[in-house]
Amino acid sequence: MLTVEDPQTCPICNEDIPAADISQHVNNHLDQRPAPTKGSNGGQLKQATIFGASSVPKPASGSSKTPTASSQKRKREQSTITSNVSPVSSSNLQPPPPPALDDIEFPSSKRTAQQGPAQHKSGAPLAELARPSDLSSFFGQQQVLGENKLLRNLIESGRVPSLILWGPPGSGKTTLARIIGKKTGGFYKEMSAVQHNISDVRSFIDQSRNHQALLPGPKPVLFLDEIHRFTKAQQDVLLPAVEQGSFTLIAATTENPSFRVNNALLSRCRVFVLERLGDEDLVPLLKRAARIKLGLPNTTAKTTGESSDQNTSDQDIDGLVGPIAIPLEVFQYLARMSDGDSRVAINALEMALDAVKTEDVESPQVSVSSVKEALNKVHLQYDKDGDNHYDLISALHKSMRGSDADAALYWFGRMIYAGEDPIYIARRLVRFASEDIGVADSSCLQVAMAALQAAQVIGMPESDCILAHAVVHLARAPKSIEVYKALKLVKHTVENEPALPVPLHIRNAPTRLMKDLKYGEGYVYTPDAPDVHQDFLPPQLSRKKFLGVE
Repeated sequence: MLTVEDPQTCPICNEDIPAADISQHVNNHLDQRPAPTKGSNGGQLKQATIFGASSVPKPASGSSKTPTASSQKRKREQSTITSNVSPVSSSNLQPPPPPALDDIEFPSSKRTAQQGPAQHKSGAPLAELARPSDLSSFFGQQQVLGENKLLRNLIESGRVPSLILWGPPGSGKTTLARIIGKKTGGFYKEMSAVQHNISDVRSFIDQSRNHQALLPGPKPVLFLDEIHRFTKAQQDVLLPAVEQGSFTLIAATTENPSFRVNNALLSRCRVFVLERLGDEDLVPLLKRAARIKLGLPNTTAKTTGESSDQNTSDQDIDGLVGPIAIPLEVFQYLARMSDGDSRVAINALEMALDAVKTEDVESPQVSVSSVKEALNKVHLQYDKDGDNHYDLISALHKSMRGSDADAALYWFGRMIYAGEDPIYIARRLVRFASEDIGVADSSCLQVAMAALQAAQVIGMPESDCILAHAVVHLARAPKSIEVYKALKLVKHTVENEPALPVPLHIRNAPTRLMKDLKYGEGYVYTPDAPDVHQDFLPPQLSRKKFLGVE
């Protein structure tokens, strides 16, 4: 299917011309063509019929004169040539027309309610085949897509502004963007900051302006996935076009847009927060995917505003009955263990179904053990550079501070078994030993340092137990933030007071000149005179206290 940016080869000059411009390009050649020439038969005139129109009229029989049709007549004939012609081929030199709006390539495939196994021959993963194409089959996100919710009303009205979809992986950001693009009915383009660069974005901006000039109608829609992968300077390229309304921007990110998206761009887009899908959303979604995989009719479509499969047939109450039986507990287990990621859940289901298909049994059935193997815990959501990274280390820190050793051990396990660097965790334990325990038990700093050294020397997987030992010890230890609070007060004083000079009596005096300047004069060696009072702060801070201050 053609898109307006797809190049087509001109049959006259062999240049690659955008499909939207090919007709005008060929007409320009025709307006500039030379006078017709004689053919090899010595008298018969020949002219190529580029658009399939009739050739120049032949002269009367026996005449050797050229046709008498004027150039004005030729131009009139050319002006009547229709642009609705078939694409160029070796047998028919007819250029393709500019694509109509309905012919523009749209990424969301059209599906019927029933999909058979034949549709899987393309090799597309089940997560892509089961992707909803409208809101009626979209499960979850009722906080933004429920009845009379703002985003739903905007989509149904076809008047969606530029927006940012912020949510975890597998929460439906790409699917929702495609539904919006389809609903608006305009030119739709998908890009990813991982695969595309700013020159691609600039090219789309130019294309969107040309598209509006050629095909007036709904504004083009750009779906930019992983927008946080662009630097804020790169994101500036979008500002003028978004502000002018040249196209509708739908950006998706798994990171907090407050920190990762340009403030100017953020102020021009509405942010919608998508949440992890719950079990009540994933179970009917998985049933729908299983039906597509097995070629069964879809009976799990939900009604408006519903997030559960209340419309399933009786045979689905306990699972799925088909060529391969899938008990309800399999769907529930996948929903529970996929951490709200629909893509992970569907991929694991597909792997389990493919494995069962290879078994030579009379009544094949998917079991919980088979989906456990398919999941293999690779779905643990942990991005070492993302929000989840800092959320988990914060949970570990606060659990130890609250002396909840069980919670601290759990959050530690979530991090270490998801692939976190053990050195990073150990460094955080060292900091915790001084910040939250401090002088209440100074030996904890030694424990934390020993754990850090063990992690450096031994590494994983052996160091997990050593780090867990340190986590439990620090969580159970008495807590004191006296040093931490005093240090914050010192920092405030340093930042808000002038750089006061060091009193002369506590200055170092290694040279005669310094001694002549009275450096060190009056200093009393404290071990020799422990009862002698001396001031060690500048006179301006002589009564200042940092420790023990509430």
